Order: sequence, then C-alpha cells, then structure tokens
Amino acid sequence: MTVSLNGQSSTVKKSLYEGSTQFRHWRFSSTSLAKLRASQNEDSVSKIRHAFEDDSVSTSCFLFTPATLTVNMKPGSSSTIQFLSAEEEYFLVKLYISKISQLCAHFRFPEEVEATAVSYLKRFYLRNTVMDYHPKNTLSGFNQATADDEYAQALERVRASRMTDAELIFTPSQIALACLHSVSPDLAEQWANIKSPNSADAVMETVSRIQEIIDTQSAPPDLAMVKEIDKRLKICTNPEKVVGSKAYMAKQAEIEAEAARKRAKKAEGLRANMERDPFADDTPGVTIVPTEPQSAALNPTRDHNMR
Repeated sequence: MTVSLNGQSSTVKKSLYEGSTQFRHWRFSSTSLAKLRASQNEDSVSKIRHAFEDDSVSTSCFLFTPATLTVNMKPGSSSTIQFLSAEEEYFLVKLYISKISQLCAHFRFPEEVEATAVSYLKRFYLRNTVMDYHPKNTLSGFNQATADDEYAQALERVRASRMTDAELIFTPSQIALACLHSVSPDLAEQWANIKSPNSADAVMETVSRIQEIIDTQSAPPDLAMVKEIDKRLKICTNPEKVVGSKAYMAKQAEIEAEAARKRAKKAEGLRANMERDPFADDTPGVTIVPTEPQSAALNPTRDHNMR
C-alpha cells in the first residue's frame, strides 16, 4: 500500500495477517456474524423442508443406526419437523470444537494443527449447516501442551478463545494481547503503550471486549442439551444428503443431467469449429462486397465527355 506524506510517497508493508484469507474473507462484526448464521440457518431449513416435501419423508419414520437408515414415506411430513435453530447449530459445533484439544493431546499434534482445525471448523459452518453435515464427520485430529509459567496460562486462554467467535471478529494479535492481559496485565499494557502510544486506550478497550467474549462464550455447551439437539438433527437431516433416499437419487440424477447437458454443449461447440471452413473470412462485423467497373450507360458524365 502506498501513502503520501507531505507530498512524498512511501510504501507501507502489509502485515502477514492483512495478507491472509482470514483478514480478507473471515472477519465480521458481532451483528453481521449473528445475521449470517441466522440467514444460513433459514436458507438451510427452507431447502431441507422443500426436500422433505418432494421426497414425502415423515419425520416420525426416521430410524438411525450406525449402519442403517430406514425411511418411510408420508406426504406433507415437514410440517411436523422441529428444525434446529441457528443457536442450536452453534451449540453443537461448539461441542465438537471442545473435542479438538482432546484429540490433539491424544495424537500429540502441534499447536498449529489445533488452531487450524478450529478455524476451519468455524469457517465451514458459516457456509454449511449441521443439518447437511454433522460435525463429527468433519473432524480429523489435533495438541495441548502443558507448562506452569504465564505463557502456558496465556496459551490456555487462547484455547478458550477458540470456543468463541473472537477470531471471527478480532485479529489474532488482538486476541493474543487479550489472553496475555488475562495472566499478566502489566506486561500487556506496557506492550500496548509501546506499540500504540497514541491509541493505547482504544487497544485496551478492545482487549476488554475480547476478554468478555472469552469469559461468556468459552464454556462448552451443556452435554444433555446438545444430545437433545443431535437427536432432533437425526430427524431433520436433509434427505438429499442421505445416500439411498429418493431425494438423494433425484438430486444425483439432476446433477448428472446438468453435467450431461454441459458435455453435450461443449461437444456441439467443438463439432461446429471442426465443420467451419478454415478459409472463410469470419471477421465479425465485416462484409466483403465485390466491386465491378461502372458501365458507360451508368455514368452519363463520362458518356457526354466522350462525345
């Protein structure tokens, strides 16, 4: 980025974070984040309700087991479904975020793996719904180092922040400072005064907001409540995602038909190119009109002079 100071241009190097996809595509305000989740949930419920109606699937006839799925058909079945709300989807995702540290400890994965896994899980469910993709199917594996000093305490605070929306609202450096401030306020404030002497108060205000979010959102959701949500999820899972269901087969047929249409269109274009005369003048908007000599009968002036 180039800025002008006193008529002179200088280049300001972007921070590593400013060049990241997190900065460009995954930062929100608390309000916009809530609206995004609500909109995503509303669209998903509408889509799944429509799929149920098309497939005539009765919610009372869903029987899930680890290996089997039995579906009975009954028209108008979606009217009896109690779909998950955006908040309930969020609670379910949070439960699985809390499992990531356990997996990381078990497999001894590095801190970076844990942080990346949490970030991608959060991002995934800003574009998808648990009613399409259950969180347990999106997890892979992930580290929870232990130490006794302030760094370890701050690191635990960072892990707690991953259970919240903080990283979708604030920058990594702001979150890190807030976590450091929780265990060493003097050190954090000293850093803020050195780094941003003209805006230290604003920085500390942001730190307070982050700490409030961590304090109020970092606790894992109640297990009994999430189990109830998950139980209802089995009822309102999108039938288009259930392999073997009528809606699934219809959706796959639709996808294949669209792919076949595109292949046919591409083949037709290639055929037309092969049949075109390679010596023809295909210049767009240009028409070549042959010219012929004007006869004397059509040029009375020339005829008169000749006499």
